[in-house]
Amino acid sequence: MIEPLLLTAARIATFHEKSLLTNASGFFFGRDERLFLVTSRHVVFDKASKHFPTRIEIELHTNAANIAESTGFSIPLYHNGKSLWRHGLDAAGDIDVAVIEINRKALPKTAVYRAFSPHHLLSSLDQVEVGSSLLIVGFPLGFHDAMHHTPVVRHAIIASSFGLRFQGEGFFLTDARTHRGSSGAPVVMRIVDTTTAHGDLPWMLLGVHSARFDVGNRDLVEDEALGLNCAWYADILLKLTEG
Repeated sequence: MIEPLLLTAARIATFHEKSLLTNASGFFFGRDERLFLVTSRHVVFDKASKHFPTRIEIELHTNAANIAESTGFSIPLYHNGKSLWRHGLDAAGDIDVAVIEINRKALPKTAVYRAFSPHHLLSSLDQVEVGSSLLIVGFPLGFHDAMHHTPVVRHAIIASSFGLRFQGEGFFLTDARTHRGSSGAPVVMRIVDTTTAHGDLPWMLLGVHSARFDVGNRDLVEDEALGLNCAWYADILLKLTEG
């Protein structure tokens, strides 16, 4: 009834206690028997904007025969004052990716979702050419199919040399038209030759969409926005989900 790719993404609402703060995007990543929700780090903690949610809520499908049926699922971000989410660091500083483990037993028994796995990550970053076609699956401005609770997809291409850390940071550029609320969306590329390890997801997970990329000296009147975005390399998930 629905393409499995659309079931990998989750609409995220952030809360401080009971107060709604923002909307964002995320996706599921499975490793061994464990399940994680992946999003941008600034969705769960952003000092610059004084954004400090205490919990998030995702929307889950609950009936494979009727995709319109869904429920909210609340995930705390802290326990006894300690963060339950993990984020990465490298020589250039913070990586704008966060993961939080989901207790599979706490999910509704009929929950319908798909999760990427390490098999959906590239073994070598030089396998992808600049200009390659991509999709970004998310919830821009919180927009989605409100009846069926499914995300929308933006088309993009790789806009910088893939595998080369753009300006020394751990991300590459895409040229999709994006909006607030897309932060944390998966950036994927179609697989030509699939294996059984890919299941029903014939997509390589290349990155995690973070934010629009701009230049500081752009004349806001004379110059249009670049229309470029940062996507952090998805291989950071191997580090964030180990142990």
